[in-house]
Amino acid sequence: MLSDTLSIVSWRARPRSFVALMSLYESNYLRLASLAGDLRRLPDSCISRVPDDCELRLSVTERSPYTTSFDLTYLFVEGSTFPDMRVRIYHDARLVEAQEWATQHDHLALKALRGVAERELDQRWARNTMLNKWLEYCIDRGHGFRP
Repeated sequence: MLSDTLSIVSWRARPRSFVALMSLYESNYLRLASLAGDLRRLPDSCISRVPDDCELRLSVTERSPYTTSFDLTYLFVEGSTFPDMRVRIYHDARLVEAQEWATQHDHLALKALRGVAERELDQRWARNTMLNKWLEYCIDRGHGFRP
């Protein structure tokens, strides 16, 4: 099993710097691989179901030789989705980036996180920290997209 705790982080990386952001992208890659297996072979659409949690849906939106883009979202009983993220995998670099997330959030913590992200680098940090924690949570809950 891959573990992001084994990722080597440069001692020169300052918190919230570009170099540290790339380490976060690498951690996202390892967590997503733990959840979905071979990331080059993701099905076009799949749903993970576990007891006592919402369904988790992954829908591939674009494929190229070096990247795959997909939407990741929870499906709620009333039909709404949350947190609804657009994610891109960079296969050759083994990185995963949260590129977009819902423009409006009802959850107070997500609203606050989005509100403090003013610069582009801050916005990338906010999105990708959220993705990283969400992937960790999904793994802990037992979600998975492996056949």
